[in-house]
Amino acid sequence: MLAAMSIWGKLGGAAAGFLLGGGPIGALLGAFAGHMLFDRDDLPAGESADAPGVVFTIAIIALGAKMAKADGVVTKDEEDAFKRIFRVPPSEEANVRRIFNLARQDTAGFEVYAAQIARLFRGNPAILEDVLDGLFEIAKADGVLHPGELAFLEGVADIFGFTPGEFRRIRASHFGPDAADPYAILGVAHDASDDEIKRTYRMLVRENHPDSLIARGVPEEFVKLANDKLAAINTAYERIVKERK
Repeated sequence: MLAAMSIWGKLGGAAAGFLLGGGPIGALLGAFAGHMLFDRDDLPAGESADAPGVVFTIAIIALGAKMAKADGVVTKDEEDAFKRIFRVPPSEEANVRRIFNLARQDTAGFEVYAAQIARLFRGNPAILEDVLDGLFEIAKADGVLHPGELAFLEGVADIFGFTPGEFRRIRASHFGPDAADPYAILGVAHDASDDEIKRTYRMLVRENHPDSLIARGVPEEFVKLANDKLAAINTAYERIVKERK
């Protein structure tokens, strides 16, 4: 199995590099870098400030901060939920908090951030889905998907280029395979053939396998979370097979 590396120690080097070619996230990191002095040597050997894992993590922090405002109220609990879900080590809590706060205070709407991320990962929808998965994990931290959060996630998904059907599939894999429609989790119609269901299931398992995520540059914290999604996919397929016997 491929080895994953934690991403948090790379945030300083990313900020110093002013990655992403400007845009709202580049401006965000520029402001962050202004608070602290970093050297590009902060990055591990062979890593660059625009490595996929770094970009992915900054995208999650920025959009996660924007989603925290979706219900009109930003609380410390939401920031704490982010740190808890993504296992931010104590040594990096200050860096993550600073980026999170800068993003949520920015007057730019989430649409601007989402559009920049969509451009960065154009042609790689799997990574865009990984970003949505991370946002769903933040949204469900309190066990409830609030209307404002749902509207936010639908807006991000639309900007990312996902169809309403694809969004329903992604949502279903996060909010309870026992209560959700197993066909929705796989993104197939109820009258789909057995062969189509099997092909779709195998494709989803392949895309959500830990090795596939690591190959896309997704940091280890998010690979661990993906195991829950994979479990939901497996459960959905097993339910359909059982029902069709």
